[in-house]
Amino acid sequence: MNPTVLTILISSLGLGTTLTFIGSHWLLVWMGLEINTLAIIPLMIRQHHPRAVEATTKYFITQATASALLLFASITNAWTSGEWSLTEMINPTSATLALTALALKIGLAPLHFWLPEVLQGLDLTTGLILSTWQKLAPFAILLQLYPLFNSNLLLSLGILSTIIGGWGGLNQTQLRKILAYSSIANLGWMITILHYAPNLTLLNLILYIIMTLTTFLLFKIFNSTKINSIASSSSKSPLLSIITLLTLLSLGGLPPLSGFMPKWLILQELTKQSLFIPATIMAIMALLSLFFYLRLCYATTLTMSPNPTNMSSCWRTKPNHPTLVLLTSATLSILLLPLTPMIFSLIP
Repeated sequence: MNPTVLTILISSLGLGTTLTFIGSHWLLVWMGLEINTLAIIPLMIRQHHPRAVEATTKYFITQATASALLLFASITNAWTSGEWSLTEMINPTSATLALTALALKIGLAPLHFWLPEVLQGLDLTTGLILSTWQKLAPFAILLQLYPLFNSNLLLSLGILSTIIGGWGGLNQTQLRKILAYSSIANLGWMITILHYAPNLTLLNLILYIIMTLTTFLLFKIFNSTKINSIASSSSKSPLLSIITLLTLLSLGGLPPLSGFMPKWLILQELTKQSLFIPATIMAIMALLSLFFYLRLCYATTLTMSPNPTNMSSCWRTKPNHPTLVLLTSATLSILLLPLTPMIFSLIP
């Protein structure tokens, strides 16, 4: 892609998210979301591959539907209350419509149907942007509007997302689909606790972005998109395969790694709110998610690739991968659990 065009598209992605962050008027927020969507579409379709074209079409239709629903919710609220301010949504029907639109935008169950298929059709770089940066703008709106949403609806969406994210990834062999179901499960944890402790939602979102960034960078270095192709990673770079093992276990929430911290704090907050059944269901579903991460760990570090491979593989990794970014994100993905007492002191 032309560097000038690429610079404009990346700048538009940043502009759209910034508009949504700073906007207090519904039309400005909606405009930011639209700029965000339109900026990523050329990045998705740049491969000129039928899968990429199909994924881009599905993404565009889904996001256009969500944007129309969000605009309808804001117009309905302005019609009934006379207010265009983001936080003045007093109409419960408008609030429910806005929550539905945002759930469709980020891929919450039961509106998750587009996310695995779209992520499967993209390359790893664009998939990384879709899984991390594109979640920021909708969550900026959710974190401002959470007192207006029905807590039971948020809880139901969150629990359903953790169930579908746990079950959906069990029989997958494609790494991008596994990461898509991992995203759905992590979003479920964030939405479940949103009404009771929005600070924990923000903490979980930050850690999820860091761990997903590390995972995508590692898969990009190994040039792996399937489980059977990642089996040759230990021969390419033993150190990176160990970092991959620890990052995947952290993404699954295994102690004593960083990914355990938000799950621990969220389960503790749910128990404080006397929500014992949702906490139990989510803990069990976290074990399901951990199972398919363990499959990836087994393929990465405990299996040897067969000698006659059907794919091109290099003996050592290329020296031009982003070492500093990977080192920083991998360190944060693995070693943040000792900071939990400080997190406790920051959360009211």
